[in-house]
Amino acid sequence: MESVKRSLIQLLGKEYMEAVIAGTIALYDLDNEEAVRLASDEVEFMPEAFIKKVDHLLTEVGTQLIPEIKISNSGAPTDAFKKAANMKASPLGGLGYLRLGEDGRLYLVTKSEHYHTPLGHNFPGYKLIENAKALGITNATHNNTRGYITRLLERELVRTVNGIDQEETDAVDQILVSQEPYVLNRVLNLDTGTLSCEAGIKMMLSRFYKLDYSFPEPKYGDRIPVFFVIADNEGGGKANYHGTTIIAQTMRDLWPAMYEKMSEAGIMKVCPVSINNFEDFKTKFDEYNKPPYKAAGFIHEIIMMNYGGIKLEEDFLKKVYELCHDNDTPIMCDEIQSCMWYPGMYLFREYGLNPDFVIIGKGFPGGQYSASRLITTYEMDSLNQFGALVTNGQEELAALAYLITMKFAEENASYIREMGYYYEGKLRELALRYPSLIECIEGKGHLASIFFYEVDNVLTFTKILNDNCIDISAQTYKAMCPPAALTKPPIIATKAMLDFFVLKMDEVLKMISEEA
Repeated sequence: MESVKRSLIQLLGKEYMEAVIAGTIALYDLDNEEAVRLASDEVEFMPEAFIKKVDHLLTEVGTQLIPEIKISNSGAPTDAFKKAANMKASPLGGLGYLRLGEDGRLYLVTKSEHYHTPLGHNFPGYKLIENAKALGITNATHNNTRGYITRLLERELVRTVNGIDQEETDAVDQILVSQEPYVLNRVLNLDTGTLSCEAGIKMMLSRFYKLDYSFPEPKYGDRIPVFFVIADNEGGGKANYHGTTIIAQTMRDLWPAMYEKMSEAGIMKVCPVSINNFEDFKTKFDEYNKPPYKAAGFIHEIIMMNYGGIKLEEDFLKKVYELCHDNDTPIMCDEIQSCMWYPGMYLFREYGLNPDFVIIGKGFPGGQYSASRLITTYEMDSLNQFGALVTNGQEELAALAYLITMKFAEENASYIREMGYYYEGKLRELALRYPSLIECIEGKGHLASIFFYEVDNVLTFTKILNDNCIDISAQTYKAMCPPAALTKPPIIATKAMLDFFVLKMDEVLKMISEEA
């Protein structure tokens, strides 16, 4: 693992930081020497001592590290959140891939706190955020006054999403002015993955409906939009997940009565397509890409962590992309789950895909701020400012968190790949050792799931691990989804951490096997 070192001057640029220093001296009681020190402070993102400390604490996982909190405070949750709550495991503190629970026990974070802490807890590199605060760099601003750090991030996202090296500034300049299809050069700063997905869906819908009466007639105003999503194994839409706005939820079979009325009225349709089945996709596409309908868009994840971690195959997606591109049908690649867990930070680039929209969030700000992004093209940039915006989408410190995370991930691309291969290989060895329990290993690299034959076995497996403070979950409630145990170690996971995790899984599998 490469331990990156950067100061604010190195990360954000000398000219900008000199202006920050001048502003700090003018506004605050901070002398020039201290301001320069903060701006020049070269922070080590992942010191060797930090890694050793976390690895050393592995043997304490599941033990009582400190006394349990005796405070009674259940908050004021809705009934659904109250039912799901596990306050014993709620964070009192954390270090790397470890979390200290309110019960005083040490937990192993093997799902990256539901996929948004790729760098674990209290990542040392985020000290740069504290330095920025000490220099008076503010977080809040207006959509019309996007700050320098936010604008720098937009450019970095365009650079990395197009696979351009850091030194190739001319290439980035050319990309930014391109009007060619499938060239990702527009960034919309939003707050959550849900809102970024919704923005992409609205941009696709704008080809059928006007956002307001001042807009020109849409290209397909006389057609009914049909969105294609990945189906569950019963043919319904429960496998896909693209946020919690109403339209996105109708795509996964929620609000069924309302959706039926929308469909019957010819407002829009949703067509689920079978997993990794191009013939099914093409048959349905051909049916709905002629009057009175029009294929409005294909929306997909690559690793479906909300449906057992099933991986969409590269060959399937490439054929689908070709068909959609040949028929003027936009594609939205939802990388909320997968972004940051693969070399280059975007899994679609590993597949060699060229979507019209890429959705990112979760992993990029590293759990420091809620901040998502939609990256799209000149052609799909179709909404006015009020078509998709949020008050706090342009937060400067959130953008700084992105830049820190991206810098570490970019410098550690080979390490991320190596550990992903290593972890997936270890899981496949487990599957070979317990063929009567495990059907297969799904997913890719860190985003991996274990498919069991029996529901009872996966529930027993995850319960024993959870009882021993290992954060793993069973997915058994989705339509015809094989019983699955979901995992997603952070990208800072060491071989010591992965070996420990796999050993604990092995011990539980052996116990279940012997009792069978």
